[in-house]
Amino acid sequence: MANAETLIAAEAGPAELSAEGGPAASRRGRWAWALYEGARDPNIVFQIYVISPFFATVMMRDPVQGQELWGDITTYSGFITMALCPFFGAIADRGGPRKPWLALFTVLMVLSFAGTWFGVANSPPATLLLVSAAVVVNNVVFELSNAFHGAMLSSIAPASRIGGLSGLSYALGSGAGAVLLLVFLVLFVMPHAPIALPEHVPERLSGPITAVWMLVFAVPLFLYTPDRARSPLSLLRVVRDGIMAVVATLLSLKHYRNIAHYIGARTLFNDGLTGVLTFGGIYAAGTFQLDALPMVIFGIVQVFFGMLGGFLGGFIDDRLGSKRALLISIGGTALCFGVNLTMGPDRIFWFIPAHGDAPLVVYTIFSCANAMFVVAGYANNRTMLARIAPPEKMTEFFGLMSLSGTAATFLAPMGVSFLTRWTHSQRGGMVWVVVLLALGWLWMQHVREERVAAA
Repeated sequence: MANAETLIAAEAGPAELSAEGGPAASRRGRWAWALYEGARDPNIVFQIYVISPFFATVMMRDPVQGQELWGDITTYSGFITMALCPFFGAIADRGGPRKPWLALFTVLMVLSFAGTWFGVANSPPATLLLVSAAVVVNNVVFELSNAFHGAMLSSIAPASRIGGLSGLSYALGSGAGAVLLLVFLVLFVMPHAPIALPEHVPERLSGPITAVWMLVFAVPLFLYTPDRARSPLSLLRVVRDGIMAVVATLLSLKHYRNIAHYIGARTLFNDGLTGVLTFGGIYAAGTFQLDALPMVIFGIVQVFFGMLGGFLGGFIDDRLGSKRALLISIGGTALCFGVNLTMGPDRIFWFIPAHGDAPLVVYTIFSCANAMFVVAGYANNRTMLARIAPPEKMTEFFGLMSLSGTAATFLAPMGVSFLTRWTHSQRGGMVWVVVLLALGWLWMQHVREERVAAA
């Protein structure tokens, strides 16, 4: 396998070096890396538009209480991830091959994705606990796989192509989600669908369907994307040295003040972007009383525009620079999401009375723009660090960024859960997401897009 991967990497030619200075992966290897996003992301798409609305409005029958509990679930996921990420971040940064770990995470994701099958209408506490546990495992393992997958980017792509490849991966993720949602709609949800299923069985099937999808489309990464050589160090030594390196980097952040500002800003706005995705489906379903059919159609439209956002984010990044691209994507997300919070089933922008489908149409239009900005933001935030970190410490800072991001994944869900409980309102809870995005955007004003020399 190692010889095969060496040959694959050599296809890129001696003129192409990765951002870390080693041989870049072949075109096929880069596409396989990007396709892994297309294997994972459909589950998140289904969580947003099928699973979380089903959980809140069918399993619990109360959108407000459902949003509270979903917020608690994602908060617990964030706490567990925060506890694990220093160890796994060290392994991703220094522990030799990443693909064996990605293989383990893939298997765990496939198993946890299937947990939605146990959900039923008006679920008893034991069922709610089982499905909640599956979602927690799903979320934690997804974040850990994201750290290992993202850490590969700077070692397989030239610095000039990181933006485009990052955008491509998110575009493939959104595109795969759209395709699978469309298949799900045609086969199971549409009136007179060819496969007639009892009520709510399609929603229960959504997790197993995305599990099978991942099992199939994760394979190319393991076949074609080159990996690092095996480390001569023991796992315990890798974790110890990695954590010590993170501590040393943190202590030296005075020299890397610009990078520190970026990582801090990214911690806030990235969790805001995640909050938009985590709670967007629940909010739409609860506000406009949407069941499975309109939610799936709504999701397909959103994911299509998200796919466009991945390409657009990479395009703007390569031409205007990562900082400008991020300010556009974060600001656009905060604006569109904030505007959508002023929509209701009987009003537009809070003060304009409306009837029929007009509020939902306006909400959908802003949601389409929002989907583009969110996916573009995800694509842009990876490339910003690649442009400002010293090449000698590229992997170390990517590990630190991943560490800070996964350690703070509880910020959005905990705030949304608390405010939802305090205000007894879905809208009141969602205000916290806008606050995170706005604070991250303001902090980005202090970041300069210039590479600093290694200390």
